[in-house]
Amino acid sequence: VIEAGLKCLQGKGVVNSISLKDGEDGFKAKASLVRQYGAAVIVMAIDEDGQAESYQRKVDICSRAYRILTKEVGFPPEDIVFDPNIFTIGTGMDEHRNFTVDYLKACKTIKQTLPNCLISGGVSNLSFAYRGNNTVREAMHAVFLFHAIEAGMDMGIVNAGQLTVYSDIPEDLKKTVEAVILNLSDDAAVKLTELAIQTKDKKAEKKRRENLAYQNC
Repeated sequence: VIEAGLKCLQGKGVVNSISLKDGEDGFKAKASLVRQYGAAVIVMAIDEDGQAESYQRKVDICSRAYRILTKEVGFPPEDIVFDPNIFTIGTGMDEHRNFTVDYLKACKTIKQTLPNCLISGGVSNLSFAYRGNNTVREAMHAVFLFHAIEAGMDMGIVNAGQLTVYSDIPEDLKKTVEAVILNLSDDAAVKLTELAIQTKDKKAEKKRRENLAYQNC
């Protein structure tokens, strides 16, 4: 499938994605094929034991993949794009609270220790706990990107049409979202959920008034 796609591309492609989940042999075979066609590759932080959730696992898997790609496959480091896994936060589960902090910390370490590589991530994963509330989700994405870019993230999968500007986020929402993303307090997710409910109620009321105004016309 990868080869069929690469044969159809003009210019330089990016393969999304390969990982170590099936072991080193398959990983090297796919990487060699990608290199043969001159494409870059996104490498997920996944190995034989599953997805990397903690900071250390993210760094260890990316470091192992980098070594294999550059030393054994001869892959140009500037064509390696690591995806250290962006997971959902704000779920209320304690084991999820530090997901973003671990991602940001891993970005910094990867950039410092694996020269010339790039970093990506699926940004929408972050806010799945608030599906149906675009105001909160857009704020979460904007705040996350503000910190992630500073940490070394180069690119991300995000709906640009549903992305607000960090400086335009209302201060109370920004502060509450930031507390969740940076895991600043034990009740950060609870406060964001309460704010999300208020925001949703306000939007519903606004829509109701607009409908009434339309009917009165």
